[in-house]
Amino acid sequence: MATKQSDKVTLEHGGGGKKSAEIIAEIRKNFTVKSKWKNTGDDGAVFSLGRDAINRVSTDAGNLVFTTDAFIVDPIFFPGGNIGKIAMCGTINDLAMMGARPIGIGLSIVLEEGFPMNDLKKIMASIGQVSRETGVPIVTGDTKVTEKGKIDKIEITTSGVGLAQNIISNGGMQTGDYVISSGDLGEHTVTLLAKRFNYKTKIQSDCTPLHREIEKVGKYLNACKDPTRGGLSANLNEMAEKSCVKVVLDEKTLPYKKETVAVTELLGLDIFSLASEGRFIASVAPKNVKKVLSILQKFNPEARVIGQTFRGNGVFVKTELGGLRRIEVPRGKLVPRIC
Repeated sequence: MATKQSDKVTLEHGGGGKKSAEIIAEIRKNFTVKSKWKNTGDDGAVFSLGRDAINRVSTDAGNLVFTTDAFIVDPIFFPGGNIGKIAMCGTINDLAMMGARPIGIGLSIVLEEGFPMNDLKKIMASIGQVSRETGVPIVTGDTKVTEKGKIDKIEITTSGVGLAQNIISNGGMQTGDYVISSGDLGEHTVTLLAKRFNYKTKIQSDCTPLHREIEKVGKYLNACKDPTRGGLSANLNEMAEKSCVKVVLDEKTLPYKKETVAVTELLGLDIFSLASEGRFIASVAPKNVKKVLSILQKFNPEARVIGQTFRGNGVFVKTELGGLRRIEVPRGKLVPRIC
């Protein structure tokens, strides 16, 4: 049965006329979260930075945090999410890692001519669902359509604004800190690879917003980062280098499920380079580690201590035989288009 032209995105949808207005209306109807933002129908949304407005969002917030990210996920639909969900969660999480409470997101979508309208509706519905569940509004955006073959299906860029009383730096590790993972890692990469290679697995993407966890434990964290591209190895090495410390992980408590390990070995990948989209790693002073774990395990029982910091440099894993093996920053071509 032939597909109706109206079931596909056309160049006319990006031409600025009636069809453009129709597709923008279709997109906007998913975004229903009420907010303090004004002029959301203009070329730029407005948020008052008066003291009263700031206090309504975050008590005594003195820092505005701004982030942006682009997403070209393949496949665009996967167990546990899609490109729209990961775009929202990724931006919310980037703000959360800095200790900021997200207050608004800008959404830019570039569509390939011929993109199925039903797929666009599903993606926008996911974005709207995350927006409602987190209370973070979509306050501005843009939509473009390009000729077939100029891009691969869809690209999404999200920019986020948040307010923070105290900034968490990923370079704030202190000697003697414990290193904590908020849950098992690598499941986002494994999910996408299993989908690409038609490999059966029960694992789903770990894509989820993290701001509520950080709101509860942020004041106890010396450093924090979400291990997205490059996984634990790239991100922990960055944190250790910025902090001028040595990190030693414990092989017995590495945060990976047996099935994640199995898929990694099957595909010949470095497990430490697997990306997560709903987990974070943090360093915590010894006096606060029990408190932080107690809170995090209410969100995810997999949260655990995975290592400790010492004087020196680099990232290592202590094997069960007692030796130290260095974990290098990934080199060469990593797994493409995972976020």
